[in-house]
Amino acid sequence: MTKHANALADAASPYLRQHAHQPVAWQPWGDAAFAEARERDVPVLVSIGYAACHWCHVMAHESFDDPAIAEVMNAHFVNVKVDREERPDVDAVYMSAVQALTGSGGWPMTVVTTPDGRPWFAGTYFPPDDRHGRPGFGRLLTALHGAWRDRRDEVVRSASEITEHLGKLAGGLDGAPPDDDIAAVALAALRAGFDARHGGFGGAPKFPPHTALRWLLERPAEAEHGPLSAGAMVHHTLRRMTDGGIHDQLLGGFARYAVDDAWVVPHFEKMLYDNALLLPLLARTGARTADERLLGAAAGVVGWALDTMRLDGVTFASSQDADSEGEEGRFATFTPADLEAALADPADRALAAALFGIDEVGQLEGRSVPIWLGLEHPSAVAALGPDAGDPVRTPARVAHVREALVAQRRQRVPPAIDDKVVTSWNALMVRGLVEAAPWLPAPLAAAARAAAEACADALWSRAWDGRSLRHLATARDGAQRPAGDDDDGPTVPAAAALLEDAAAYGLAALALHRAVGAERFLERALLMADVVERDFADGEGGYFTTPHFGETLVVRPRSTFDGPTPSEYGLAAELLAWVAAWTGDGQRAERAGQVLRGIEPLAQRSPSAIASLLSVRERLEATPVEVIGAGPPDDPVTRRLLEVADREAPDHALVGRVPAEAGALLTRIPWFAERRAARPTAYVCRAGSCRLPVHDEGSLVEQLVDARLEAASAPRP
Repeated sequence: MTKHANALADAASPYLRQHAHQPVAWQPWGDAAFAEARERDVPVLVSIGYAACHWCHVMAHESFDDPAIAEVMNAHFVNVKVDREERPDVDAVYMSAVQALTGSGGWPMTVVTTPDGRPWFAGTYFPPDDRHGRPGFGRLLTALHGAWRDRRDEVVRSASEITEHLGKLAGGLDGAPPDDDIAAVALAALRAGFDARHGGFGGAPKFPPHTALRWLLERPAEAEHGPLSAGAMVHHTLRRMTDGGIHDQLLGGFARYAVDDAWVVPHFEKMLYDNALLLPLLARTGARTADERLLGAAAGVVGWALDTMRLDGVTFASSQDADSEGEEGRFATFTPADLEAALADPADRALAAALFGIDEVGQLEGRSVPIWLGLEHPSAVAALGPDAGDPVRTPARVAHVREALVAQRRQRVPPAIDDKVVTSWNALMVRGLVEAAPWLPAPLAAAARAAAEACADALWSRAWDGRSLRHLATARDGAQRPAGDDDDGPTVPAAAALLEDAAAYGLAALALHRAVGAERFLERALLMADVVERDFADGEGGYFTTPHFGETLVVRPRSTFDGPTPSEYGLAAELLAWVAAWTGDGQRAERAGQVLRGIEPLAQRSPSAIASLLSVRERLEATPVEVIGAGPPDDPVTRRLLEVADREAPDHALVGRVPAEAGALLTRIPWFAERRAARPTAYVCRAGSCRLPVHDEGSLVEQLVDARLEAASAPRP
């Protein structure tokens, strides 16, 4: 039987195209769908998910492929499919409804709205039939249709009340500025919730706590000691994650989360943002603690990003699926039979099983998720036999085993890649690559910096339209449409700009300027700070997710709390704080600090939710060290001085290079004044006091060591 195509067949989103041949008459998000709902006088069923979501696939196969369920959906609803990665603003509005109505959230998301978009029913995954305490989707649809037909007034009243409640939730933070002891309060709360055995905070399921770990890593190491010091919590968490199944032990990269509290069994999808945020934490902590496992994991993330996720040699895909061959985790898991097929020598099979915890039982119906048990594990020692501890034969045998398992995996059908280029997530990866580079081996560091620079330039050429930075930078996503009836007004891209895109790109550009010294990146960062304040500020110290000229939704969303990625408030305020420091703009710094109002109660109750804002507070309170390079940009010594500064400068330091040519930056950046030099030169200053200029790496390292000690001993918020 030939499959028909619905309105999703030509969608840019791979997730939407996955639903193009279902019997459901899906439509993409847009005015046409809601106009049809008004004309037919039926509700809108909004289904939201993403390409790498396992349970989205399950619900699609169980319910959306079912002709009987599709018949009910088509008869009584207008059905809209949304890719949350393509439209995070729409997702944010309706996720708030799901959380308000059910107390939790997740994907796939199922929301039923009035024809004008106001939600009156919301949930997540529903099975096709009554199961495990959940109503069957078919029965649920019939009940919802009956409510719309027979109790319309009640439904409309409920929709109005829910929408009003969502509007209040979207009001943002408000309250007094935080007290001086907020950092100590937050640190104590994180300690109280720390899992001393497995690392991380809380129990299962466990998500990588990137933003909290970043804030902890930037705490002064000299101030604390013991297993619950900030640095110790970071190291223990990253090490347990690196040794667990959430880390792909063979092909690199980390899965989105673990279903258990020991990081062993992941949901196997890999998201670009998770790996972008983990990468610099792994590299920096690995270097600080001389932990080769963490450094190896960082190198593995870079390898995964450059080899698997790079689409066109420059930009990065958004995710890698959990499923392949119709089975979650099939690509990543092993059985003893797989070991027999990969390794002819029984001793090598025993070593592989011992190192990676592969046995007959497994964690997933007889399939084992590879974890790292280590060379000291008794079974590994036994499998190595007389080679145990041999400095030559042991590494050679481990490498042989690993290469055989990698080769077998590469013969399998790989998971699908979602080839959307999300601007903000790519910017996070750009920043992650350049922030990790100082602690990577030299060839890999050079590759990481080059990849980051190429990606940032590609994002700019594809997504910047002269006024805003589009949310998608895939080459095919350049179509624009007029904004309203004003021909002279701004244009709204097909995937309009969001706050996270401008803020994340600005921070990535600052990181690149610090790493490679190119003035175009500093210029773009300054421009993105202007865009943030012009297009997203609410005039009361907060920020909206969508620009002032963006699509009107039933509620204009905000993102004030950290989740899988840092909050938009945190990203925006961090960018403004950095740009204020670069330009000496005290008023902009004050505006950046306004987002901190009202976070005090959360420091004790939910510190992980405001970790990015805690980092902003420390950035604003710190007296920065300035490390300014000058000299011919093509001189290898000039470049090397900047690399040394990038690696050795203390937290919150301003690191950059004076433009070689006269221009606007020389007048906007006070740190550049009178510092152009004919030979490679570095200046290290703090609080208006500068050390003598230096011209070689050794002298610069000495000055930066002193600067770090001085910064560490200064009062901290």
